[in-house]
Amino acid sequence: MNLSSIWRAMLASGVALACVAAAAGALAQDHGGRAGGFHGQPRFQGHSGFHGHPSFRGHPDFHGRDFGRFAPRESVRWRGGRWSHGWHSGRYAWWWVVDGVWYIYPEPVYPYPTYVPPAVIVQVPPPVPSGLPPASAWYYCDDPQGYFPYVASCDVPWRAIPVQP
Repeated sequence: MNLSSIWRAMLASGVALACVAAAAGALAQDHGGRAGGFHGQPRFQGHSGFHGHPSFRGHPDFHGRDFGRFAPRESVRWRGGRWSHGWHSGRYAWWWVVDGVWYIYPEPVYPYPTYVPPAVIVQVPPPVPSGLPPASAWYYCDDPQGYFPYVASCDVPWRAIPVQP
């Protein structure tokens, strides 16, 4: 096998791979049918009461509504759903499943992510001492007589007098 035949084989493999990749998107495209997307088209006939009928068993009516207009309880329920990619009711597509109700999307939808603020770390600085610690002794001078700081200098050694509470 020479270098020219290796290049031809690689080129043929690349062309085949490109054809397969281009055809794969056709599986997810809308091919008609009774199901619709989240944006107001009709839903599956098997879910009776889906459009707000009183017989509907506690599921909120997400039909045709923008996520920003959901009530807080509806937002929590909608966020509790899950993505499924595969077959359901004869359709191969992306599905958002909420409380057992399947919503079809012809292609994956990436909603806004849930905002999680960064952790706030507050480092409290140690308390700064206010002034000097309380004195454990007073200093008395015998010449001239008096206590520091009222007597600024002493001609003899200072005497420490314990503080009485």
